[in-house]
Amino acid sequence: MRLEQSLPLLGLLLCAVFPSVSFLIGLSSQGEFVVEISGTTVTITCPLEGEDIKWEPSGRRGDAEERRFIIKDHDSTPANLSCSTGSKKRELYLNARVCANCEELDALTVAGIITADLLITLGVLILVYYFSKGRKGRASAAGDSRPRGPKMQRPPPVPNPDYEPIRKGQREVYAGLESRGF
Repeated sequence: MRLEQSLPLLGLLLCAVFPSVSFLIGLSSQGEFVVEISGTTVTITCPLEGEDIKWEPSGRRGDAEERRFIIKDHDSTPANLSCSTGSKKRELYLNARVCANCEELDALTVAGIITADLLITLGVLILVYYFSKGRKGRASAAGDSRPRGPKMQRPPPVPNPDYEPIRKGQREVYAGLESRGF
């Protein structure tokens, strides 16, 4: 199989093997931060375990609740955050884009929109096919105004007098057209 033909198959295979793809940056069991965005609120969960987690937001205001740091009214500017407990410290560069007027859609709603769009497109294609199917063999009414009857042979076209063949007695008319050697 050529590479171009195998890429869609590879994409379907990856979707089947890893169905739990999400917008989260990482899972806390793997030691990575979890970032959740809802409107203009950004919630960051520290991957470290413990009760005395300290957040260093580097100029950001937010509420620290156990392992979570919540930034309300985030303005989409990048920030460096770090959480630490004891001697362990983890750092995060946050570059989250937020939108105050955006609506969140779940996967079922997005799937429904895509399915409805495909069904409408398929319906339009079927309608175009159905209405254009009957027009293939029809002749147009205004196409030919001649009466239909038995076919008659057309006479040969009248020869153009500018292109008459040279006759024996008319050589002097064409005498100036001889090829001359230079």
